[in-house]
Amino acid sequence: MKTNSPSPNKSVFSAIAQYLSGFIAVLFWGLSFVSTSILMDKGGLTPTEAYIYRFAFAYVLILIFLSHKRLFCSSWRDELLLVLCGMSSGSIYFIAENTALTMTASANVSLLSATSPLVTILIVGLIYKSERPGSGIIIGSLIAFVGVCCVICNSFISSGEEFHFSPLGDLVAFSTAFSWAIYSLLLRRINPVYDAMFITRKTFFYGIVTALPFLFMQDSFTSPVVIFTQPVVLGNMLFLVLCSSILSFYLWTRTVDTIGAVKANNYMYLQPVITLIGAAILIGEKITILGVIGLVIVLFGLWFGSYLQKKKDTKAAG
Repeated sequence: MKTNSPSPNKSVFSAIAQYLSGFIAVLFWGLSFVSTSILMDKGGLTPTEAYIYRFAFAYVLILIFLSHKRLFCSSWRDELLLVLCGMSSGSIYFIAENTALTMTASANVSLLSATSPLVTILIVGLIYKSERPGSGIIIGSLIAFVGVCCVICNSFISSGEEFHFSPLGDLVAFSTAFSWAIYSLLLRRINPVYDAMFITRKTFFYGIVTALPFLFMQDSFTSPVVIFTQPVVLGNMLFLVLCSSILSFYLWTRTVDTIGAVKANNYMYLQPVITLIGAAILIGEKITILGVIGLVIVLFGLWFGSYLQKKKDTKAAG
């Protein structure tokens, strides 16, 4: 269990590192969409297989090299919280996202998934009355969300897709935003008790276990051997395992622990932007002027929200 509380007087370097860790996590998650697409296109993996193989490899590496001294939590209550972490950030999140893609337009899925920061703000405001987010964070989030809409529209203009209304599919897509918000709030409860790598390992384990029933529902399976026989597939799987799974989830756990769920989830607005840039560089997807405008709006919204909140805090302190 944790024994040392963080020092109240943090250096400038420490403060920068806290925010940088969140950015790095979202950077790798944004690029993970491109790598996952390559796994499914080149390796023939299904969405469920890509998820399970990725996190199974990550779990084994963490268990062997990074976190193996402790297997279980101190109480069944904490163990249950980590089961919920594994479901909300793993099996439920990814499988709901993949299922929604078969029921509604990918634009709808991207847009509704990107509402997780706003959902987090609402949930925190309802549960923790003393920690209701200020108007600066809310305004910045809304501005950034408008930018996300522009970025997503860029993808549709490039691919020729159109928005359409599918109530059930859109509801499933929206559940991913709610699921990720719940995960961030669960981290708030478990972070003070256990170290970040232990939480990451347990989250991966329960995400895999709760996803296995969906794997067994498939008519056929793709052998994991295919990953090691194709260099491009192996390279992308290694990136997903090492960077987008182990490192990103560890950094995200630390970020939520240091700056809180609301501020941390605002970084999720950068994910579609990073995916947009990564797809353009790595697989040649086109970026329109609308995509560039969206990118600028997202960055402005994140900065403006932070600026307003700091200004309010300074005024209150004075």
